[in-house]
Amino acid sequence: MRILALVPGGISEQILFFPTIATLKAEYPQATIDVIVEPRAKSAYRVCAQVNEVLAFDYRDRNGLADFLNLLGVIRDREYEAVLTVARQWTIELLLWLNGIPQRVGYQSSAGFFLSATVPFKPDQYVPFLFHDLTQGFGINRPCPPLQISLPKADIEWMEATQKKLDLGSGGYVVLNGGAIRQPDTGDFPYPIAQWHEIIADIKQKQPGLKIVLIPPAENTGWVQAMQDQHPGVVAIRPGDVGKMAALLAGANLVVCTEGIPMHLAIAVGTYTVAILGKTPAARIIPPDQEKFIGLQVPSGKEADVKPALVLKKIWR
Repeated sequence: MRILALVPGGISEQILFFPTIATLKAEYPQATIDVIVEPRAKSAYRVCAQVNEVLAFDYRDRNGLADFLNLLGVIRDREYEAVLTVARQWTIELLLWLNGIPQRVGYQSSAGFFLSATVPFKPDQYVPFLFHDLTQGFGINRPCPPLQISLPKADIEWMEATQKKLDLGSGGYVVLNGGAIRQPDTGDFPYPIAQWHEIIADIKQKQPGLKIVLIPPAENTGWVQAMQDQHPGVVAIRPGDVGKMAALLAGANLVVCTEGIPMHLAIAVGTYTVAILGKTPAARIIPPDQEKFIGLQVPSGKEADVKPALVLKKIWR
């Protein structure tokens, strides 16, 4: 059986889709599962062993007829027997119908007649649960499994070498990640540098043997330099790919972060995580009923309003 999944979004969305893939593989162990994702998200599947082939299509682009015809040909060449789509676009659903794929599963919409089975769209729940609902369209009645990833051997070896080189293994280490683009109104980061300094100072005081490791943002925003200027002992590690980042997070004692790829990977590898959140409701991105993963946010929806004292309370609880 050949199954195709259409999953728009970035790397974070792909990680949150992994439990759905795991359920499909558990239900159909002999199946070949392919995905079509945006080019920016292909690297996520370095840590997903259940997927056979990762194809690219830019769902966000202003795609013309030629783009859809090309996608139609790519899908048709592989002769899929089943498809599920996270994309709620009638053009995509029409394309799947034109391909003649027998099982076509998606969310209920006004154009749902192009699909063979639909499920209710419930966006307010934990996102992996939202994605996993699509398996009901296959008649599958399994609970959504937790986020899990598969670390390539090469990435584990890289982490072991990095730990040895930086002496991270002796007393353990804490990973910090933040540093999004500076805010135009304040010139500071969404979670201000002064508040990061307060957290680092407290960790150093209470656990002086713990190393502090920074994962830099994708772009050079000045966040790392601002942190190291105040705390010269902290180390910045740019893992290079999703697998190495996951390996770095898996070896940590603690992760303190804002919303982003490291947060989802830390949850997937089971590391105790305190996430400082903004407007995205914690219930959508933090697993329910899990004491190891804590999302902190306040009614204002601003990361800056999450006080360091609250973060530290959760760290040392």
